[in-house]
Amino acid sequence: MEDILVSSWNELNERLYEESWSERLGRFRSNFAFRGMQDSAFDLTTSLVRLGGDYPSHEDDLLRNFRKYAHHKAAMGDSMWNWLALAQHHGLPTRLLDWTYSPYVAMHFATADIELFGIDGVIGCVDYVKVKQMLPGRLREILDEEDTNVFTAEMLSQAANTLREIDGLSKDDFVIFLEPPSLDDRIINQYALFSLMSSPKARLDKWLEERPELFRRVIIPSALKWEVRDKLDQANITERVLFPGLEGLSSWLKRYYSPRTRGSRDDRL
Repeated sequence: MEDILVSSWNELNERLYEESWSERLGRFRSNFAFRGMQDSAFDLTTSLVRLGGDYPSHEDDLLRNFRKYAHHKAAMGDSMWNWLALAQHHGLPTRLLDWTYSPYVAMHFATADIELFGIDGVIGCVDYVKVKQMLPGRLREILDEEDTNVFTAEMLSQAANTLREIDGLSKDDFVIFLEPPSLDDRIINQYALFSLMSSPKARLDKWLEERPELFRRVIIPSALKWEVRDKLDQANITERVLFPGLEGLSSWLKRYYSPRTRGSRDDRL
């Protein structure tokens, strides 16, 4: 796994868009998914793991009760994968991790809290096309038949209808990338997708450590965060757009009008 420390806005963009040229298409088409985090010390631990205790035994309990109590407020059909995406979207501990196809959305999440501008941020970049090649045979066949690299709920249901069935597809750990249904404008505007591990105990960061060619981290130094943040605002990559509604609007305005020195190590920056 490679850590890349950038020193400027231009270098940050170059690093996030590198390897995106496709000779076959004659177009720029990145094979990477991105995850922005505000502290470079953060890892890729899922909310289910962070629950602690005997969390693997509670995974089914969490989802079963979520479906039971949320059913009158949601119309997700019978797909477990749509329910799982909905649960993740609303904060239930799951084995999913949030990613985005957009480097700029990832930059936003790495610079969203000005109180953390005194520490380095990070954007994780994973090659989901190469991840596809490491899937068990049936899963890879489904993607090949559809000529794509990422699952939808309907496609994943062709191979498994439950998490337990996913767990049984291979004795070795693997990673699935799954596009959520368009639950609301937030999912759409964030250009979102999820990673799904083949076991509740499996750790994506540990899995990627054994496959360093699939993953790199781009470090945003604390001294660069204000410039990145201001340029994202000018590009309209803000809470107002990514979290449509009054809360997102309020979060954007609060941050936008906060003084420049908040969260900075060096007030002169």
